[in-house]
Amino acid sequence: MRKVFLFCMLIPVLGISQTKNVVNTNRVFAKSDKVLEFEKALASHTQKYHTGDWKWRVYAISSGPDAGGYLIAEGPVSWEQIDGRGNLGTEHNTDWNKMVAIYITDRGSSGYGVYNDSLSTVAIGDYSSHINITHFIQKIGYGDEVFDMLKKLKPVWVEGAQSIAVYAASSSGPASYTVVTRYKNGLKERAAGYRKPFKQRYEAIHGEDSFDDYTFSLRNYIQETWSELLEYRADLSSK
Repeated sequence: MRKVFLFCMLIPVLGISQTKNVVNTNRVFAKSDKVLEFEKALASHTQKYHTGDWKWRVYAISSGPDAGGYLIAEGPVSWEQIDGRGNLGTEHNTDWNKMVAIYITDRGSSGYGVYNDSLSTVAIGDYSSHINITHFIQKIGYGDEVFDMLKKLKPVWVEGAQSIAVYAASSSGPASYTVVTRYKNGLKERAAGYRKPFKQRYEAIHGEDSFDDYTFSLRNYIQETWSELLEYRADLSSK
């Protein structure tokens, strides 16, 4: 009876505990003549101040409009944790502003992404060294249609043994989804013939000519889409 009572007391606590599915991303760009200084300062800052739930994974952006920049991903954490984080402290802020920020340009961006388990084929923390990020910016009023479009892609990714993590933007610019392909076996996964063609897999699952429905969704519900390749920089990331 005592055990049942204690368990009942824990129910409210368990009920309010939030899922750690929020990732904060920052894109920064080093001054062209200060790349080495920037990387040295960033590595020192990251390994000194960003550990545990607030660890940083740093990626070099290899292609696309932000090529040459760095993506800093923090988390995953819960909104509840973000609420309680508060100021990071004078020591942290001074180190960033005086030791790191002096080497970066004014260009940059910051945003929050919420991992969606129902759309993803891989766990949020099951990372890889090489990734492709595809950004789907949706047209206003078509949120449900875009969600359904992505949901139909999941079994196609599963059939192709693709490791895909999907994030929804949260208060971070236009409504959008970020589809992250994690290349567990390296960039060779991108080679023609590595797996069955996407269209073939799609129609095998959803029926003949169903790929036309997918392209219809892209044309009518998506405002813009673009992709980029990134490479994980362990030397700049949290240990």
